[in-house]
Amino acid sequence: MEYRFLGKSGLKVSALSFGAWVTFKDQLDVNDAYNCMKVAYDAGVNFFDNAEVYAAGQAESIMGKALRQAEWPRTDLVISTKIFWGGEGPNDKGLSRKHIIEGTDAALRRLGMDYVDLIYCHRPDLDTPIEETVWALNQVLNQGKALYWGTSEWSAQQIRQAYDFARREHLIPPTMEQPQYNMFHRDRVEEEYADLYDGIGLGTTIWSPLASGILTGKYNDGIPDGSRLSLPNYQWLLPELQSEAGKQKVEKVKLLAPVAADLGCTLAQLAIAWCLTNDDVSTVITGASRPEQVTENMKALDVVRQLTPEVLESIEEILMNKPMGEKNWRG
Repeated sequence: MEYRFLGKSGLKVSALSFGAWVTFKDQLDVNDAYNCMKVAYDAGVNFFDNAEVYAAGQAESIMGKALRQAEWPRTDLVISTKIFWGGEGPNDKGLSRKHIIEGTDAALRRLGMDYVDLIYCHRPDLDTPIEETVWALNQVLNQGKALYWGTSEWSAQQIRQAYDFARREHLIPPTMEQPQYNMFHRDRVEEEYADLYDGIGLGTTIWSPLASGILTGKYNDGIPDGSRLSLPNYQWLLPELQSEAGKQKVEKVKLLAPVAADLGCTLAQLAIAWCLTNDDVSTVITGASRPEQVTENMKALDVVRQLTPEVLESIEEILMNKPMGEKNWRG
């Protein structure tokens, strides 16, 4: 396993990590979650990602029980949660001081932990002043309930505003952002955040490296039973796949298949490895519904070294319809 610093912090996270979104509760019970997490842990994964909204809090409860079953040293683990959607009450959503404090306490109870290593503002809250949110997160960290705080799907401007306010008021600034990043979703990580990596030392813990499964190739011939898009809670993803843009993505995946075959890897391993070639990615959050999938995902680490400039240029040509030899961000 490779370990990368989380931005300019002193914290190291495994280049590949394991998340609870989609699978915990909907596909995995405690024993299944433990089995998947054990395979990840044995492969060197130290970062396990969660959120209060995943399965309405049940994902945190399942992960907490699985961790207690595993009895791994707490110092070996980097555990996260994300705060924004905590319930149906008027103050159970958003990033007010009240919900951040109460949401953090509720998440820790479900996880059965005294603290999480990382806590995220799961989305920007346009109804709450960023100053209030920064003060609340500073309190959470000062109380030892979390060690680092960050954002998820915030704009570069919002992150910079939070950082500048924290510095001005001698508060703890955000350390990391959790954005979507994959072959089909690139601009925010590669362009919008570009000045933040060196400017404020931003780390990234990226999600959806497989573009909701499209990059695995499993939707090339329709929607198979048991896949994410066949689950009732994820029908909102269907219109995108069935749109003209979605059909074009499927066609590009078909063109990527020979590239993966030449490298002796799966499409999923190629997509994950591609994300890791970006030095601004601290860790790639993977998911799985079976231990065997975890094992296969971990093999992406071996694919990274095969992604030479020539291979990356071939991939770029497929993704962007760019002529061979045209300089891109990686070259």
